[in-house]
Formats: sequence, structure tokens, C-alpha cells
Amino acid sequence: MRVIFGIGNPGIRYGNTRHNAGFLLLDFYAQKKSLSFKEAMGDYFKAQGKIADQDYVLIKPSTYVNNSGIAARQVFDRYSPAIEDFLVVSDDTNLKTYVLRVRLSGSDGGHNGLSSIIFHLETDQFPRIKIGIGTNPSDVTLSEYVLSEFSKNELGEYQNTFIKGAQLIEEFIVGGSKKMLEANSVFIKSENQNNFNPSI
Repeated sequence: MRVIFGIGNPGIRYGNTRHNAGFLLLDFYAQKKSLSFKEAMGDYFKAQGKIADQDYVLIKPSTYVNNSGIAARQVFDRYSPAIEDFLVVSDDTNLKTYVLRVRLSGSDGGHNGLSSIIFHLETDQFPRIKIGIGTNPSDVTLSEYVLSEFSKNELGEYQNTFIKGAQLIEEFIVGGSKKMLEANSVFIKSENQNNFNPSI
């Protein structure tokens, strides 16, 4: 069983906020696969599917970001995935907007949701997809920034990001972290080529 665990805040109030980028990508993927999230026995919503005989479950905690680890622990108790089969999808203020990055392990990077997951699972050795939302302006606090809503134009621009993110999730489900990392490398190479401006 592969688990794809999104980080975000529940409820309509937070639906399109920057901190919910992980939820938005999972919603995008679920819609692509005609899946619906349903309330589970624990503190989370789930949507289950199968690709090429590989079972997977999408998870959105019903707790707030800072308590994401509670649902993560419950998911492990329920499905008993290997740690490398537990993929976390979150926003990242250390990355430029619309940028995706894959990591196979690491610290929380100042993200309270990741910190909670690391605390409750007692390990940071799980893969993750990070969705860049950019840094907060100097006149806005970090908490205000991550809880602010994306504009319609921004959400439109993120569609490309979510398409790539959905591809990464699919690679993870079918082939695990290694295949996801390979796909991410292709994306990065393409970005670098597009940004290359040779001098005349």
C-alpha cells in the first residue's frame, strides 16, 4: 500500500490558502482519477485507488497543520506502510512559487506540519513532494502569508504545477520513490534548459 499524505487545514475557510497547497494537489489528483474523499475512522479523510495492481490511498488530515502527525500515526497504525511508501505533500516557503521539488528524507525545514509528522512517527526518513509558494513579503508575517488565499490568477498558474505533481504521484504509486525522483530530475532539467539564456 502506498500512502500519499497531504498537509493542510480542513474546512472551506482554508480551502484555497497557500498552506493548503498539499491538499490542492491531492484534490487535483483525486479528480483526475474520479476519486472522492470520504471520512475515515481516524482524524482524516481518505480516497483509495489502484494502479497496475498497486493499491494506494490519498490522505487529508481533519486536524490542523500543526497536528498533522496525529493523522499520520493513525494511518500507519491502520495501513502499516513501509516508511519509504509514505509520501508527504506540502507547501514550502523556501521554494519559489510554482516550483516542485522531491526529497527522500530530511528535516522539517521550519514547516510545523512536517515537524508534527516527524515527531509522531519518530523519523524523518519519508519521501516528500514540496510545492513552492514563495516567501512572505517583509510587511506580512509568515503565519499571515501561509494563511492568505491564492488569487484566481495564481491558481491558474498552479495548474501546470499540479499536472507535474500528479505525474510525480503516479510515478510514486507505480514505481516507488526511485521512479518519482527520476521524473523529478527530468522536470528540473527541463526547467534549467528553459531558463538558460546564452550570451550573444
